[in-house]
Amino acid sequence: MEHYNMNLTLKVWKQKNSQSAGRFETYQVKDVSSEMSFLEMFDVLNEQLIHEGKEPIAFDHDCREGICGTCSMYINGRPHGPWHGTTTCQLHMRAFKDGDTIVVEPWRAKAFPVIKDLMVDRSAFDRIIQAGGYISVNTGVTIDGNAIPVNRDNAEKSFAAAACIGCGACVAACKNSSAMLFLSAKVSHLALLPQGEIERKKRALDMVAQMDKEGFGSCTNTGACEAVCPKEIEITNIARLNREYLSAGLSADK
Repeated sequence: MEHYNMNLTLKVWKQKNSQSAGRFETYQVKDVSSEMSFLEMFDVLNEQLIHEGKEPIAFDHDCREGICGTCSMYINGRPHGPWHGTTTCQLHMRAFKDGDTIVVEPWRAKAFPVIKDLMVDRSAFDRIIQAGGYISVNTGVTIDGNAIPVNRDNAEKSFAAAACIGCGACVAACKNSSAMLFLSAKVSHLALLPQGEIERKKRALDMVAQMDKEGFGSCTNTGACEAVCPKEIEITNIARLNREYLSAGLSADK
């Protein structure tokens, strides 16, 4: 793959906190390598700003390996940028060309208030997970891995749902800021396994209630969430969540 350098114009959202008005600031970045990751390019920009005595841009990151979900940036109108099934930290600058203008924003949702610049508070997701509680298991002697038979199709669907990293791209892409894809993945990966059976109904009711309490919008099944998910979580999980919630509600009414 051919390596090349480029000069770019960045329009980056700057905002002191959730109570302050934000604005776009324009920056010029030169000699950016096509082999840099998007976050490495931001590191270069921040070093440049610090050298000039200016305040660097605040953004979230941790593992930079596409597994932690913290690198949440809205890039040119798409969560995590132009590559399908890719987190921002795994997006490389060869996705752009010399002279491009790149617009970078934070997630925009009522339930994700801005902390500063490109950083948002996604602790609403943590509270939804906490509302799901725990699974009941017997502790003691280690059980053989094959002692609890699991249907292969269910196991594969569970593993696929468990791949969700809770980045919030689904919320950022949704016109209603719905968290249904995230929640459905978290409910599905336990609902499909026998280990999650005991708390299955309570989990669905409690997690949906917490999601609503956090102020996320409703799902209208446009599929934008699935299209931008870096782990390609399928929208069929939302249908499963709806079934789980309906079944749990009918049982609770009896």
